[in-house]
Amino acid sequence: MDLKTLLQERDFLFLDGATGTLIQKSGVAYEHNPETLNMTHPDLITSFHRAYIDAGSDLVYANTFGANSYKLEGCGYPTDAIIKAALQNAKAAAAGTDVLVALDVGPIGQLLEPAGALSFEEAYDLFAEEMDAAEEADVIVIETMTDLYEAKAAVLAAREHAPGKPILVTMTFESNGRTFAGVSAEAAALTLSGLGVSALGVNCSLGPKDLEPVIERMSRYTDLPLIFKPNAGLPDPNSSEYDIGPEDFAEAVRSIAPHGLKLVGGCCGTTPEYIACLKRALADVTYTPQTKDEGPVVCSASTVVRINGPRIIGERINPTGKKLFKKALQENDIDYILNQALRQVEAGAEILDVNVGLPEIDEQAMMVKVLKAIQGVCDAPLQIDSTKPDVLEAALRAYNGRPIVNSVNGEEKSLSTVLPLVKKYGATVVGLTLDENGIPKTAEERFQIAKRIVERAEALGIPREDVFIDCLTLTVSAEQAACKETLEGLHRVKTELGCKTALGVSNISFGLPYRELVNSTFLTMALEEGLDLPIINPNVASMTGAVRAFRVLRGIDENSLDYIEAYQNYTPPASGGAAPASAAPGGAAPAADVGSGSANTAGASPLQNAVLKGLKTEGANATKTMLETKDPLSIVNEELIPALDKVGADFEAGKIFLPQLIQSANAAQECFTVIKEEIARTGSGSVSKGKVILATVKGDIHDIGKNIVKVLLDNYGYTVIDLGRDVDPRVIVETALKEDIEAVGLSALMTTTLSSMEETIALLRKEPALQNADGSSKVNVMVGGAVVTPDYAERIGADFYCRDAKATVDACKSVFKN
Repeated sequence: MDLKTLLQERDFLFLDGATGTLIQKSGVAYEHNPETLNMTHPDLITSFHRAYIDAGSDLVYANTFGANSYKLEGCGYPTDAIIKAALQNAKAAAAGTDVLVALDVGPIGQLLEPAGALSFEEAYDLFAEEMDAAEEADVIVIETMTDLYEAKAAVLAAREHAPGKPILVTMTFESNGRTFAGVSAEAAALTLSGLGVSALGVNCSLGPKDLEPVIERMSRYTDLPLIFKPNAGLPDPNSSEYDIGPEDFAEAVRSIAPHGLKLVGGCCGTTPEYIACLKRALADVTYTPQTKDEGPVVCSASTVVRINGPRIIGERINPTGKKLFKKALQENDIDYILNQALRQVEAGAEILDVNVGLPEIDEQAMMVKVLKAIQGVCDAPLQIDSTKPDVLEAALRAYNGRPIVNSVNGEEKSLSTVLPLVKKYGATVVGLTLDENGIPKTAEERFQIAKRIVERAEALGIPREDVFIDCLTLTVSAEQAACKETLEGLHRVKTELGCKTALGVSNISFGLPYRELVNSTFLTMALEEGLDLPIINPNVASMTGAVRAFRVLRGIDENSLDYIEAYQNYTPPASGGAAPASAAPGGAAPAADVGSGSANTAGASPLQNAVLKGLKTEGANATKTMLETKDPLSIVNEELIPALDKVGADFEAGKIFLPQLIQSANAAQECFTVIKEEIARTGSGSVSKGKVILATVKGDIHDIGKNIVKVLLDNYGYTVIDLGRDVDPRVIVETALKEDIEAVGLSALMTTTLSSMEETIALLRKEPALQNADGSSKVNVMVGGAVVTPDYAERIGADFYCRDAKATVDACKSVFKN
């Protein structure tokens, strides 16, 4: 029996629990990775699978969670051999039943760009290697993902290297309702649904009731079957036992089932007894499909924009008619482009159009580079603007979230090449009402092209709501009647086809004086006819203001909240009359091009502003300028550290997320590099604030959290000695002795490795050369990681419990008194 049949015939599909918990309870020893037990103890692994099957599991996960070449490096077995052995073990347990076996694919263990060094393509290749070995799997499960970009790489690898196999994806969320990387539940549901997975949901991190708000939010953004595989609560670091028992776990899941749960099981701490209780608890419950909210939605990884009224698309990332923008593309000046993005969002753009088409550059490579860079500093969803299918596909592959494709048109060549890409990558699309004969003069002709585009999209499985029709704006100075035809076509598309609409507005006024007046008037007329996505320059206050005011007057902006937020501190010009474009919030002058100065943060110096915005080149240049008048250490203490403190505070408050935090840290690193070069040149002292050892403890191969801490400490001016992962306690002690260390940071992600953390601290405390005259320790120990708690940190003798990277920085400030 296949997955599709099981989902159709049964109210619930029961998954397994935590194989890792059973491995831990068994006490079996293994070298390097638990996945090697597939080779050394196959009967034991098979017995674990059989225990879950006996408890009622319909689908068991093979013991392959960490079976990628990065994590398995040095284990002594080829990746494909471990995967094939794991699948054979699970198949042996399922023999004679209709239980399905899944290849279990976990995170790689490295941060992907822009937050880390691992490229999307490298991640894809690692996942593809796993999929190539999955011939015996009935299902591909991708689980415990915190980065939507990494999940996308895994899904594409599964679709392209294990074609035809159902794909299940679960993300893991923190108590704030977002993943570690800042991914929202809504963005995860939208993006994964569009990529063609069979089911999606949540696993790990928290207990059932804590994850209920997350799965409820997901349920409103997808109609796919929902997966729910929570932990048995939280572990006690002292005993490794979890705080929710089997009966309570099952009753909690039962109460959450009406949110659309279809595939249910357990993660960390859940044994076969949990699955048996869960199956009994749901025996008399009928599956209740969730109710998905209506209307088209686009997203980045962290921000969702529902098109339920006019939404501004910023048009400024486009070289057409912009000499400085062309120059930036030719000279690879990415900071200039990032400033255009940041300015537009600050001015009110909710979506950004991205066009980098110049004949003298590699458009495909530049588009991918620019998309990745923008997504590192800006969380607005993007509209990918190109006429070339190869550029569109590369961009769709590289994009993190659910974008708009700009565009398809009525030409057969366009319909047959662009729409399949939109479908494959789960995007939305702008449909231009032109065809082989050019732009029709009449509204009727444009309407017919729009109808053809919608019908072709629907034939491919692209919903009508995801096609945004553009009836095209022509220059009124050349064809005055064209304005009427555009507006009539827009109205008919909205009322007769029921489609959302898009329109580039500014072309209407070309060749006329006082273009802003014509543009804003036409925009208001188009909004009244049903325009949903005005593509405008948001830095022109009258344009942004027209949209905001329209939303109030049409009752879309409930209680005028957005309008009040934008204009509550606005003071009209004292002279009376029409306000200039720069007078209102976000209102830069409507010049044809804008210089490379940074999008400003109030009260910040150019250097601080570059760090706050994550602009590396600009930060380095600002530092060089500042060194002409200030000494290096003053710049560090008065400029860089306050900027990083502001970034850290915004991160803790949820105003920015991991990609923005890392980009700001990288910008600060560029500033520090310039400062260090100046110190080396002049011999004016050291910029280091102290030396710190970082290590993931013995037996633990997870180092993402440690690596983030390293980035932040580096950029606060500390000298970091990174010993890596799976580090023997003696190596840490020896390094502390050799380097005369005052601070050591230890990380552990698994309860099984907490004993190594305790052992390391004990050795540091016992080493005579690391003790003060009064017998106290010279070394301050900072500990953190998913399974570490403040109580446990205190019990094992740590000096600081650090819940995140910023807390580690604060601990170092305390240690080194700086």
